[in-house]
Amino acid sequence: MDALENLHQRVSLPMLEEPAPSAGQLENLYRAALRAPDHGAMKPWRFLNVQGEARNKLGELFAQAAMKQAEAKQETLSEEQLNKFRNMPLRAPLVVVAIACTREHPKVPHSEQLISAGCAVQNMLLAAHAQGIGGMWRTGDMAYNTDVMAGLELSEGEEIVGYLYLGTPVRSRKVPQLDVEKFVSDWS
Repeated sequence: MDALENLHQRVSLPMLEEPAPSAGQLENLYRAALRAPDHGAMKPWRFLNVQGEARNKLGELFAQAAMKQAEAKQETLSEEQLNKFRNMPLRAPLVVVAIACTREHPKVPHSEQLISAGCAVQNMLLAAHAQGIGGMWRTGDMAYNTDVMAGLELSEGEEIVGYLYLGTPVRSRKVPQLDVEKFVSDWS
């Protein structure tokens, strides 16, 4: 696939099924991530692959975190609501937890490190699309929940930038055509 065509045609695909990306395809995704813009060559990211039975474990972590969050607000969640959290990681055969690993640096602020980690994820999405793999970058409450972060054993200075859902697209999605002029202007 031509590089510009890849950039112009990539869309998020929420409906994904088996098979997950192969080991070779995953290596291509991670090689693309390592090419993200990175002021100071800090490589402020890391990734956790969650597949197979580990997806159920992640879903249970989500449900427990959501229950604790609700209890703190003196609310209760129904079994249906808890099952929604349990089933989140089952929406794709592979969930990659993208983690920003920021640290103090005299020239590279936290925001640049976080953006760099986001660029790494975007590169992964582009590499996935170029290989015919469907992908969806998700966040939501479970990306910012401290109990989820603890359950995934994140260290100080680490935060989840998103969950990258990867698999075989169930169906294609029309690429929306956007008017570039609505987003660009000259400054003088």
